[in-house]
Amino acid sequence: MGFSLPVYVHLRHRAGPEAAIIIRLFWLGVVIGLAWEVPLFVSAISAENPVVGFLREPPVHPVVFMVAHAFWDGGLFLLGLALVGAGCARPVLVRFRWAELAVLVAWGQASALAVEVVSVLNRGWFYHAGHAWNPVLFHVEGHPITLLPQLIWLAAPVAYYLCALRLTQRVPGA
Repeated sequence: MGFSLPVYVHLRHRAGPEAAIIIRLFWLGVVIGLAWEVPLFVSAISAENPVVGFLREPPVHPVVFMVAHAFWDGGLFLLGLALVGAGCARPVLVRFRWAELAVLVAWGQASALAVEVVSVLNRGWFYHAGHAWNPVLFHVEGHPITLLPQLIWLAAPVAYYLCALRLTQRVPGA
């Protein structure tokens, strides 16, 4: 599914005044997602004490999962922007607004929690407990749901929003 997102975004937004900016905002989300996906997946495949572990052997190389997850991150950021558009005064992304940032942060927190819980329930991956900087929030089916993904998705929407504001100010007609 992750690999279908760039195709979908590019096909869905081929034309129209907002097409270029939507595509750029998707790729901005992918790049920001790689900022944590790369270290997490490198940790999972090579660290003695990894941050992330797999509950079953992945059917493909973990690098494929890493790229797919980054594509999902880009999609999650776009969904967050759709929520901003639905819940905030228009036009959006024209200047800094706390309400827009709050929607992105709330979406980031909810989606991060949902993704981790679904991953554990589907026997995908989990964050290892035992790191002082990554305490356990609660357990699902005996596996920890930890603080680190919530912290990532607290910081990431802020970075994304600030970059998106700069990006949309540079695009004519955005």
